[in-house]
Amino acid sequence: MSIQITNLVKKFGAQYAVNDISFTINKGEIVGFLGPNGAGKSTTMKIITGYIAADKGLATVCGKEVTPQSLATKSKIGYLPEANPLYHDMYVREYLEFVANIHHLPGRQQAISHIIETTGLIIEANKKIGQLSKGYKQRVGLAAALIHNPEVLILDEPTSGLDPNQIIEIRELIKKLGADKTVLFSSHILQEVQAICDRVIIINKGNIVADNTINNLIKNTHSNHLTLTIKEVVKAGVFEGIQNIKQINGNTWLFKTDDVDNLKRRLMEIALDKNLNIISWESESNNNLEDIFRTLTT
Repeated sequence: MSIQITNLVKKFGAQYAVNDISFTINKGEIVGFLGPNGAGKSTTMKIITGYIAADKGLATVCGKEVTPQSLATKSKIGYLPEANPLYHDMYVREYLEFVANIHHLPGRQQAISHIIETTGLIIEANKKIGQLSKGYKQRVGLAAALIHNPEVLILDEPTSGLDPNQIIEIRELIKKLGADKTVLFSSHILQEVQAICDRVIIINKGNIVADNTINNLIKNTHSNHLTLTIKEVVKAGVFEGIQNIKQINGNTWLFKTDDVDNLKRRLMEIALDKNLNIISWESESNNNLEDIFRTLTT
């Protein structure tokens, strides 16, 4: 396996940023790493890349333990942080040559030309980075992360701030890269994650709340919400035997169920028995990643 996280813990003061999490990612997987702001995503990625150290637990990349001093693991990782720090006064090709020198790459000019072509930077290669659009700056960051041909790619919000066309271009590039690398990437654009990934890991308040394929998450987390409005103002006791009820106002109720048809039949029975006048009911199903994310993190 390319990435293995075992009982990882990281605290900042009294607050757990990462609270005893474990997961593994194999070569050839593109895994979405999701969570609300402050959930622990970036902290976990920084630990995997060796940028910061964990308080407890173990992170290994390609079978080698990750530490802030470990050049052996860092050489196997390409990292695009959310901020994407770049030298705006340098030319694109000049900057990539600088990064290639840091990695002591043999055949640097060939590697630079190859990565410029791979990331679609040919027409921008002789411009200063500060002159580029946000989308092309992201491409330069990706090129820098990829130039040493790493086995593992860590991407933190790679499509942040991009327009729809740029997002599609970066999405296709990530899918292409995932053919022979391990890719872990964080994004708040859940449609992008659903389009790129088969598997997602969802973290909330430092704890992993889901780790599964998207299809299995939809199947296992699938539920329906039924909103019932009746003419009378009643108490919850009138719906005896029905669970997962929330009163929205005096005569409107929200029910959560995995069998909406059976719930409707039961509510009709109660309405007839208690002489209730049903004004309306509306059902809504959570059958996409966005609904699942909201269910698991709120």
